Amino acid sequence: MKKLRILSLKSEPSEFESVQIVSSEQAYNYIRQFYFDDLTIYESFYLLMLNRANKTIAYVKISQGGVSGTVVDLKIIAKYAIESLCSSVILAHNHPSGQTKPSDADIQMTRKIKEGLDLFDIKLIDHIILCNENFYSFADECLL
Repeated sequence: MKKLRILSLKSEPSEFESVQIVSSEQAYNYIRQFYFDDLTIYESFYLLMLNRANKTIAYVKISQGGVSGTVVDLKIIAKYAIESLCSSVILAHNHPSGQTKPSDADIQMTRKIKEGLDLFDIKLIDHIILCNENFYSFADECLL
């Protein structure tokens, strides 16, 4: 299978295969590969980029923060999405607390990112909040 490209400031080979994402559970399981023991230590925010057939074409870690938050910059997300020429994206971040419910800040940030990407005809498919044993999907909860 085709290997997935990592978009980052330094070029590294990727061991993640390109797959078609058809559900929030599949997105969670795929994105879960990017997290290791850090899942319960600090927040990290990832961007998964997909083509028109919802096949993964690239991913990038946008930010890494502390135990209760991380900075997410729309300009950086737009930069990677545009450079990859993706048709859609899935946002993902973890909550080290184990609580999957999105904060008001999570909801506002997701809306801002969706509106920004809409300007480039890039669709926000989902925003997944990961915890150690479970996840929350904005799409499943009709928050997109």
